[in-house]
Amino acid sequence: MKSNKDAFRDYLQLEKKYSPHTINAYLNDISFFEIFNKAHFDQENIESVNYSQVRSWIVSLVDEGVSNVSVNRKMASLKSFYKFLLKTKQIEVSPMLKHKALKTPKIVQIPFSEKELTDLMLEVGEPAGFEEIRDKLIVELFYTTGMRRAELISLMMANVDLSSGVVKVLGKRNKERIIPVLPIVAKQIRLYLDERLAVGKIVDENYFFISKKGLKLSESFVYRLINSYFSRVSEKVKKSPHVLRHTFATHLLNNGADLNSVKELLGHSSLASTQVYTHNSLAELKKVYTGAHPRSK
Repeated sequence: MKSNKDAFRDYLQLEKKYSPHTINAYLNDISFFEIFNKAHFDQENIESVNYSQVRSWIVSLVDEGVSNVSVNRKMASLKSFYKFLLKTKQIEVSPMLKHKALKTPKIVQIPFSEKELTDLMLEVGEPAGFEEIRDKLIVELFYTTGMRRAELISLMMANVDLSSGVVKVLGKRNKERIIPVLPIVAKQIRLYLDERLAVGKIVDENYFFISKKGLKLSESFVYRLINSYFSRVSEKVKKSPHVLRHTFATHLLNNGADLNSVKELLGHSSLASTQVYTHNSLAELKKVYTGAHPRSK
């Protein structure tokens, strides 16, 4: 008979369709709570804990210097686990019922400016060889499609349709979406595909982006690539694929795109997720407004 934790894993994978990374994070949080509960309360079964035990874990984590953001993520894992136990009638009341998340500071992502993107493309110039062409295309795809790092790494050869000028990506919870590709980027894709043929033996041949050894790219490689590229033209503290996704959304809004269209391109399930990107576009709008209205002079 499956344990509740194994059943929860199946639920996250088959019903919620979470990524392996997310599932492992949830299960690790639950395992750490089990260890804490055994050590401090001599209780192996966490199905019957009360909130005071959860609260003790929170206090312990904070004392260890764990950030409020990380504590909240661990509590979200517990909350989902006990919600699952309620759903499957393993418990009658969740110990997380009255839990309130710890306060966290609002972090405003600062996008790259249009000038920084222009400067970078001038800095890179005309790439030569497989790796340079691939790396520039990765930057261009992030900036012109807004796709997530995991989506870019998992992009399949079969889902790049240059005849229709679109790519199909697999987003969170296995949700597919179609993103248009600009003609200038389609040209770079063709150049990359020509170079890709010369790689030789390709192990992960179904994946669009590969290393020179023919393997699927890793998340750390893509992160380092973006950080390295933008270190040439930007002094921003954070230089990551997610900042490029944020830049994509902000630049579209600054140039007149409507929120619903940006929501669809980003693959958000609700407008609330997309509205975080309006902060910078609102700043741009205020700048135009104060510069143009007669009463501001």
